[in-house]
Amino acid sequence: MKHPQSRGEWIGSRGEFLIERHIADAMAAPHWHDHVEINLLMAGQMTYLFNGRQEQVEAGRLVLFWAAIPHQTIAVSQNAPLVCLYLPLIDFLGLPVDRKARQSIMQGRFLAQASQETMDALTLPRWEKEWQCGSAARRRLVVEEVRLRIRRLILDNAESDNSPTHVSPTSLAGQAVRHVELLIDLINSGYADPVSVADLAKLAGMHPSTANSAFRKVLGISVNEYLTRHRIARAMQLLTDTDDPILQIGFDCGFGSSSRFYEIFKERTGTTPRHFRERVSSKNTPVP
Repeated sequence: MKHPQSRGEWIGSRGEFLIERHIADAMAAPHWHDHVEINLLMAGQMTYLFNGRQEQVEAGRLVLFWAAIPHQTIAVSQNAPLVCLYLPLIDFLGLPVDRKARQSIMQGRFLAQASQETMDALTLPRWEKEWQCGSAARRRLVVEEVRLRIRRLILDNAESDNSPTHVSPTSLAGQAVRHVELLIDLINSGYADPVSVADLAKLAGMHPSTANSAFRKVLGISVNEYLTRHRIARAMQLLTDTDDPILQIGFDCGFGSSSRFYEIFKERTGTTPRHFRERVSSKNTPVP
């Protein structure tokens, strides 16, 4: 969030919604937290290193991404005010949005508004002020308005044939970034198999130590850590979007045993797969 977390630290969801505003600056290292993050840069420009790629953020254009994927601001204009909204993942998964769009976000899409929306520059600072100083009723209203804005952003992008992802050439870390992009593509396609770092490195045509070195240089984590997070993210999707048996989901996401799946899922999310599914289901149940 505003203050970068140390490398290697996983910040589990605290179930807290938050809005804050600060002057954007470059971060010393990537960080991550289990929210869907929405940013609006009020002036200037900034560049994220996100999921091994550079993403350009322009003033006045809303962006959204899953913040459990390591991200780092690497270049920022001077005196660039930034409004940040943090929606807990459990709340995002409960939104009635297109399933494919939601999955693409959890798989690393950096979603950006196609054009500037004048109302965002007025609305987000108001939300931040009301969140900090408003009554409980007004704060609840802010959360509902944020959820609606997210739904509109996702719908706008789904209906646009040329929605931008703002991926720029991988010039920052050169070869290391290209290695990470290749490895991430392999993980995205092979996470369900019992793959090792050595297997991935061989498929990518590099030494395992080179693979891990590239990941640590670009994302601040090891290949195995990224693979574990990806598997957890896919498990969350299946728990939300399907009625598949929990044990089957564990195996389909590359966890070799039910005990391993339960152990890692609870360690990373603070809850069991069954309780996670129940929470999402309760949020999707219409109120009479």
